[in-house]
Amino acid sequence: MNEIVQFCLEKGLLLDKELLNLFSENSDLESIKLIINKFKHFTNKRVITKNIFTENKDSINNLLSGLSQENQKKLEKLKIKLGLTIKISREENFVAEPVNNNLIEKKVFEENNGIREEKLKNEIITKINNFDDVKIIGNYPALSKKLEVKDFVTYFKNRFSTLKNILQEHSELDKLVSIGKMSGNRQIISIIGIVSNKRITKNKNILLEVEDLTGKLKVLINKDKKELYKKAEEIPLDSVIGFKGAGNKEILFVNEIIFPESRLAFRKKGIVDENVLFIGDIHVGSKFFMEDNFLKFINYLNGNVPGTEDEIKKIKYLFILGDLVAGVGIHPGQERELTIANVEDQYIHAAKLLNKIRKDIKIIISPGNHDAVRIMEPQPILDEKYAWSLYEIKNVLLIGNPSIINIGAKEGFSGFNILNYHGYSYHYYSGNISRLIVEKAVHKPEIIMEYLLKFRHLAPTHSSTLYFPSEEDPFIIRDIPDIFVSGHTHKSAVSYYNNVLIVSSSSWESLTPFQEKMGNEPDFCKVPLFNLKTRAVKILDFE
Repeated sequence: MNEIVQFCLEKGLLLDKELLNLFSENSDLESIKLIINKFKHFTNKRVITKNIFTENKDSINNLLSGLSQENQKKLEKLKIKLGLTIKISREENFVAEPVNNNLIEKKVFEENNGIREEKLKNEIITKINNFDDVKIIGNYPALSKKLEVKDFVTYFKNRFSTLKNILQEHSELDKLVSIGKMSGNRQIISIIGIVSNKRITKNKNILLEVEDLTGKLKVLINKDKKELYKKAEEIPLDSVIGFKGAGNKEILFVNEIIFPESRLAFRKKGIVDENVLFIGDIHVGSKFFMEDNFLKFINYLNGNVPGTEDEIKKIKYLFILGDLVAGVGIHPGQERELTIANVEDQYIHAAKLLNKIRKDIKIIISPGNHDAVRIMEPQPILDEKYAWSLYEIKNVLLIGNPSIINIGAKEGFSGFNILNYHGYSYHYYSGNISRLIVEKAVHKPEIIMEYLLKFRHLAPTHSSTLYFPSEEDPFIIRDIPDIFVSGHTHKSAVSYYNNVLIVSSSSWESLTPFQEKMGNEPDFCKVPLFNLKTRAVKILDFE
């Protein structure tokens, strides 16, 4: 640490404490010095913070790409902690995918009434060779520690700061001031704040309590401003919003509401004719699992359906968006709905099915609320203790929930960034936001997904999902994805929102008594197919 500090002083630089600690954990001091030196010339900044790295990911990745392969390998752990791009290769898998047990150790398990010993490390190293064109852009570690009030305070402070930086780019927010610096005189101003309270006054106006790091302010939206009022009705608690209007340090009368918004300038097209498929909510182990239909799907993937040869050979990626298995004890009385009552056996059966799929298709699996991982989000990759059978399949890659994956990158083309989120928070918004209730969004997940893209957050309201309050909010949509995909609702949908492709997957489990009781109206065995070159979308139906 002292050597790094001395080097920075010689260069006229200062490092923040967090970044200094990260650098000090790395034994390759020469590479660290080279990074600092390059970074100085790139940014012309005298104070280097972790936030500067995360806000300039692409440029920093380019800087690091100039290092030797040997040095780049030494710096992989540092890159992950800085949130930089990780390209999946032989050795990177052990860093990018946290597991509960050490993959290097031997695992003994029971199969076909016998005992055999497996070296999982060698098998995983071999399979990762198949994922050279898949990059994990954002895969949040599953932290575990005793939670304190200060953890939630830090979580929301950092959320506010990140989304504030996004909102400050909106030109509508001129004359921007902090709440604590507002005067007692009436003035035209803009503020950015997190919504801590929302109510309807006796005059039917909407009154918000908004706060930033400097203070609190009452914000009023008049019922006579019809369009503005409709916009205000959609505001969820704990979201970060921009407001413009007239007021003083007591109250702001709003004329404009500015959401963070997710918007792409254009819809990019790949340079290679490839297809990607999206499925989810397979629920292997359930009595209602539509296994015959799923086998038809596998038969299709393997090129055994006449007339589909040209389409099939272009399929290179298959995303499974959570709930691969039915799980055990997920809801009251579930044991009566299971044919496989042991979650490890459920994964074994799922692995047998997935192992039938031809090996040139990359299968990328994220967890859901039925899977054998913690329900608290972000969820880690599927637990090796229960899902070891999936670790053995060479063309399977396990990722967390939520996560961002890049596919299809070629020389001269950056690829498609795909935001994966199972969708556990969706039912909260479909049942608590008036417009979504009226539009019956519980049966239209694309409407909920559009709604969340508007706020650049997958679960803005504190109670909308179970979450771990890490320093970096994993639900913030920092970089706008090309494709946003989800499961959980069991509804099939494809749409666009501001050039972002939205995909919701259907279910491979027929209507269960529990779902019927909850009023669900699922779709079955529908598979969206997206062509990376033409952007054509086709819905395959195996029902």
